[in-house]
Amino acid sequence: MAEKPKRPLSAYMLWLNSAREQIKKENPGIKVTEIAKKGGELWRGMKDKSEWEYKAAKMKDEYNKQMQDFERNGGSKDVGGKKKKGAKKVAKKSKKKDSEDEDDESGDESD
Repeated sequence: MAEKPKRPLSAYMLWLNSAREQIKKENPGIKVTEIAKKGGELWRGMKDKSEWEYKAAKMKDEYNKQMQDFERNGGSKDVGGKKKKGAKKVAKKSKKKDSEDEDDESGDESD
């Protein structure tokens, strides 16, 4: 069976991927997290985002077509690695909790 198509990038992510190198050049030694922050500031300040919004819309249309083909060929929307509803997590006991329990038991014996 074919793999489920990956979700398309947003307009911001398309732009950031194209602008990342320029941001690095303008800010030598900048950290990855700071690149994202700087990118966010620049994106919010942009007046005309239509180029990137157009590209994102085009990618989303292509993704929707791929998803329709995927589902038509027997794929399921649930294949993407998401947890199914109702699945319960098994709670782990912490080491601290275990040691407190042991202390309580030993304390009762000494009386």
